[in-house]
Amino acid sequence: MKKLYISILLAGMLLTQLACSTKEYLNPSTISQSQAVSSPDGLMTLCNGLQYRYTTGGALSVLYASTAGGGLTTREEFVLNVGNADEANLALGASNVSNINSVVRNLWTQSHLVRSNAELILANTGVVSDAGTKSGIVAYASIFRALSLGTLGLFFEQSPITTGNNVPFVPRVQVFKEAITTLEAAATQVATTPASADFTGKVVTGIDLANTIQALIARYALFSGDYDKALAAAAKVDLTKKSVYNFDDNTRNPLFEYTFGNLNVFQPTNASLGLTGTLTPDATDKRIAFLTKVSSNTAVAPVIATAFYTANNAAVPVYLPGEIMLIQAEASARKGDLAGAVTALNKVLTKTTATDAFGFGAGLPAYTGPQTADAILTEIYRNRQIELAYQGFRLEDSRRFNRPGPGAANAERNRNFFPYPLTERNNNTSTPADPTN
Repeated sequence: MKKLYISILLAGMLLTQLACSTKEYLNPSTISQSQAVSSPDGLMTLCNGLQYRYTTGGALSVLYASTAGGGLTTREEFVLNVGNADEANLALGASNVSNINSVVRNLWTQSHLVRSNAELILANTGVVSDAGTKSGIVAYASIFRALSLGTLGLFFEQSPITTGNNVPFVPRVQVFKEAITTLEAAATQVATTPASADFTGKVVTGIDLANTIQALIARYALFSGDYDKALAAAAKVDLTKKSVYNFDDNTRNPLFEYTFGNLNVFQPTNASLGLTGTLTPDATDKRIAFLTKVSSNTAVAPVIATAFYTANNAAVPVYLPGEIMLIQAEASARKGDLAGAVTALNKVLTKTTATDAFGFGAGLPAYTGPQTADAILTEIYRNRQIELAYQGFRLEDSRRFNRPGPGAANAERNRNFFPYPLTERNNNTSTPADPTN
């Protein structure tokens, strides 16, 4: 992130509402909430604050918590030092994951804070007279509201989607649909009036608004089972464009800073990313060398993560071109269009470093397996685990593809959903019973 924005970003974090509580915790040395939402510049400051809370702060960030939550529960990652008790309990799974687990708590609380702050911005865009600046603010806040809701849907059976006293919980599919509704409204606004130069000059660079909106619609439509919508949105994404969270030595890449940059918290299980049997990556898959390298201390960890986590200032993709292709492949397969599914899958398999926007290519032959839905979906699943490594999707994918779960032989995940944090239960009488696993 631009160093120019560090103080702005910190000011943007004054709007902190604890999950679904209405209490405000304002820093008296900064501007008030009413001041922050009373001008376009104030709203743009708060937009920067959304990204700051979602992406930075090491273990406090949503990026870290989702990577830990998705990877440690599915053998993608393993804990190096059991002194990191909450991460170690995620790796053990089952009842070891309690409602006071800090990773689970941060995942829940930080996502809800970003969501509620994004809603505050969206509720106050009436103060913006310039159409292009308003469009940028709406798009930016909508993206982070959707990301927060989408993250909650990945890990929890239910969640509130509004802020207030004892607000009700809704099923996770409705959480995904709420994210899509927000994104579709933003897509209409951006298509009508692109973001202004004033907006783009005052927010942290990196996020491609129009393409990110469509990519996230495709993602959450797939997760909610709306395959037609997923395909339509995926087709609108320009796969030659990047959309990233940018970092620098002050606002640091949270995964490099806290875990992948050392041998103390967790690292990839092995060079196969914890995948075994028919899911084991092909020996000639060039993505593995992009994702991992041999550890400097193989007695502690056989490999360490590389990919987008190699330095404090390494940018992290909001989505990857390969994700969009795999959304097209999966949605087509689930609709019974096996030929279309294989066509999209082959784009991922044969993609090279030269043809991918991030230089991330498998360089493999096209698919030659059985032309059945089960076989094609298994190959799509395998490629999602490789293409989207360390991005927090594996728990959701494992459930959606009906892989062996808790209690099953050769279980590939140790939980299905996370318990609701005690902080929420103590402040919201609508909190449901925790899932049994």
